[in-house]
Amino acid sequence: MSDNEIIELTATQIAAAVRAKRLRAVDVVQAFIARTERLEPLLNTYAHFMPEQAMADAQAVDACIARGDDPGPLAGVPVSVKDLIAVGGVPQAFGSRLFASNIAGHDAPSVARLRAAGACITGKTTTSELGSKGVGDSPLTGITRNPWNTGFTPGGSSAGAAAGVAAGLVPVALGTDGGGSIRIPAAFCGLTGFKAQYGRVPVWPASATPGLAHVAPLARNVADAALLLSLMAGPDERDATSAQGEASDFLSTLSQAFTPLRVGWCPDFGEGGAEPDVLAACEAAVERLRGAGCTVVMVPPWLKTGARSPWETEFYAGIAQRIASLPDALAQIDPALRRQVEGLQWPVDAALLARQRAAIRAELDAVFSEVDVLLSPTLPVAGIPAGQDAPQAWADRGPVAWSHFTYVFNLTGNPAASAPVGCNAQGLPIGLQVVGRPGDECTVLRVLQRLESNGPDFSVAAIDRMRAD
Repeated sequence: MSDNEIIELTATQIAAAVRAKRLRAVDVVQAFIARTERLEPLLNTYAHFMPEQAMADAQAVDACIARGDDPGPLAGVPVSVKDLIAVGGVPQAFGSRLFASNIAGHDAPSVARLRAAGACITGKTTTSELGSKGVGDSPLTGITRNPWNTGFTPGGSSAGAAAGVAAGLVPVALGTDGGGSIRIPAAFCGLTGFKAQYGRVPVWPASATPGLAHVAPLARNVADAALLLSLMAGPDERDATSAQGEASDFLSTLSQAFTPLRVGWCPDFGEGGAEPDVLAACEAAVERLRGAGCTVVMVPPWLKTGARSPWETEFYAGIAQRIASLPDALAQIDPALRRQVEGLQWPVDAALLARQRAAIRAELDAVFSEVDVLLSPTLPVAGIPAGQDAPQAWADRGPVAWSHFTYVFNLTGNPAASAPVGCNAQGLPIGLQVVGRPGDECTVLRVLQRLESNGPDFSVAAIDRMRAD
């Protein structure tokens, strides 16, 4: 099999071929390393590239198979890890000059579980500083670029993770989501990005924003996202907020027949709408669901309790506390982050934040009393030029608050994903957000699968064709 053919394989296809001895793990990893070495200077996806370690992991997978043992459901699959997530013995700088010398002591639970399943870790990917912006740049690693058009950002803060998966540098990646940091780059890069129910995947070491943080997969298809989620989910005693009970086999839910649902479509929650090309692509996807037998319910603006203020307060207060003891921290951090930290009102009123969260959850619960899933644009725009912190139309908002469809579900904790559903006139991908009831990842997955089955082409080959043009 040629390198180009390997690159086009999904993670599930790679693992199946390696376990069946149709491919060697070392050949798989070498194909992705070669592509990375060719495209990385253009895209800047890695904060710390680890080709030697990935090849060592692949050799261990092949040796396991040679002994007659099963290396696991991710056998030989290259996986990158966002720089906010710990990989033992490897730099974990959080995209910040303040932590440039920090070395993680242990693997995060998500990383350890994927390693145990046969994954080959290729390195740490770029992030905006401390995950604080919805675009892909930081003072430490510079600008990460969107492989669909390198004049644009891939989104953030899981910038390198998304750009790498979209460009075929890895088939799947781990990122985080504290306000949209999986769903934003998934939408900008034409990927599936799935933030599960809060606590489904343990987050350890603790995030700077523990009440909002999720570890989540980015993939080019729904099955790969479901596979990674299945492997990572489940409680860990080091994270007291991680869900108790057995993890679910989310991949198996995709084998079930699609049952028509009550689909809520809401183009404006009450904090802002979306540009016409975004709305057109999302509405076309909603109509495809109607054609599959779903009942589409038009949901009016439902968010009466503003989400921006409580989210920004909790998120940036957490970051402020993380850096408070570091000398000259404010002088060294990203100017956009500094403005947010300096604009905080102290002391933070924790009781008020709790009341606001409860009110927002109640408002969302009222929506879900009428529908099975809630759909919206993932983002208000299809792209932001590289180097900008926000779309021009929402430049007066904070470096994440312009993403007014995403951060509310970090306050409520509901499972939420972005599905690629079209492109704008410039060829930039557009995402549709699919939100489920609390704990109902399975219904979200079934909707994602249905959208994927008759959606546009977002393959690596499609990106290569666009770049060639």
